[in-house]
Amino acid sequence: MDNKLSKATLGRIPLYLSYVKSLPTSEVIISSTSMSKALGLGEVQVRKDLGQVAKSGKPKVGYKVTELIDSFESLIGFKEKTKAVIVGTGKLGRALMDYEGFAGFGVEIVAGFDAEVSTVKTIGKVKVYPMSDLNKVIKETDATIGIITVPKTEAQAVADKLVEAGIKAIWNFAQVKLNLPENVLLVQENLALSLAHLRTKIIKNDKK
Repeated sequence: MDNKLSKATLGRIPLYLSYVKSLPTSEVIISSTSMSKALGLGEVQVRKDLGQVAKSGKPKVGYKVTELIDSFESLIGFKEKTKAVIVGTGKLGRALMDYEGFAGFGVEIVAGFDAEVSTVKTIGKVKVYPMSDLNKVIKETDATIGIITVPKTEAQAVADKLVEAGIKAIWNFAQVKLNLPENVLLVQENLALSLAHLRTKIIKNDKK
């Protein structure tokens, strides 16, 4: 297995992992060809990625699903839980806290924070704290990911507090560009853009 993977390849690993985990248990072998078709990716690219990552298997024959899952999870550390916190416990924040799919990818939501909360309360299985407790709770839980689901007018101030508390990566749902230190990773989520992308694909398919 090649440890010198490009950022692009690493970025596709969660997609591959999600797909192979969704396969029925009767599916024991998967080929790069069928995977590329299912995911809408180039066959050559998928074959190259699997060739670097998979412990065994042959491009034209196939790969054992269980071994692929093990390789993907080991490569990106999904077997070790990464702790995350959510700031903003409105409808979107609550939906994310209730989502059980994060656990399958090694992420655990350990706390929520909200400016409207004055005392600790529990939403589902997650404790929600006042913003004044943010620094203390992040340090106590060893959380490294911060998820921002507050209005855009508050997002930068929240991001600054998360960085100050030691957060190493931010998943931002607020529709505003954040100014962050170079050593803090950022994923900017744009739900409207994703939906527009899906709409474009539908239009293209209808014209075929």
